[in-house]
Amino acid sequence: MCWKQIDLKAKTLTITDTKNNLAHSLPLPDYLFNLLSSRKRTTTSDFVFPGPGAAGHIIEPRKQIAKVIAASGIQFSVHDLRRTFITIAESLDIPAYALKRLLNHKMNADVTAGYIMLDIERLRNPMQMIANHILLKMGVKKASPVLLFPSINQATV
Repeated sequence: MCWKQIDLKAKTLTITDTKNNLAHSLPLPDYLFNLLSSRKRTTTSDFVFPGPGAAGHIIEPRKQIAKVIAASGIQFSVHDLRRTFITIAESLDIPAYALKRLLNHKMNADVTAGYIMLDIERLRNPMQMIANHILLKMGVKKASPVLLFPSINQATV
């Protein structure tokens, strides 16, 4: 991924080489935005993930995945990450059309989908919800306190 695919002003990233040949833009959740902003300030490379090879960037992430597996003891593939992402999203009751858009699935066979305009800003809240859930499960972020309101019978009017 090149830095030109990340728009820090708009807080978005765009993947240009996709399976369905359609560029895929996504909003950056706060945590990822902060991480990438910090990384951008400290790099001189044109690539987000520079590498020592002739291309100057990581082409195949197998070595990096192997390091994470070794450190965590959990076997996984890139596709497992995609499956986990969408499973979390669905468990948060994110609407089905937003789920499809987050995964860059084509919706041309669905008549209803043709009427729905899902721009990148409509995906910002769902993406933030997914990121918050992952960070909470990782212990990076604490859950927001639950506010208890008095019932109508207990409230003073």
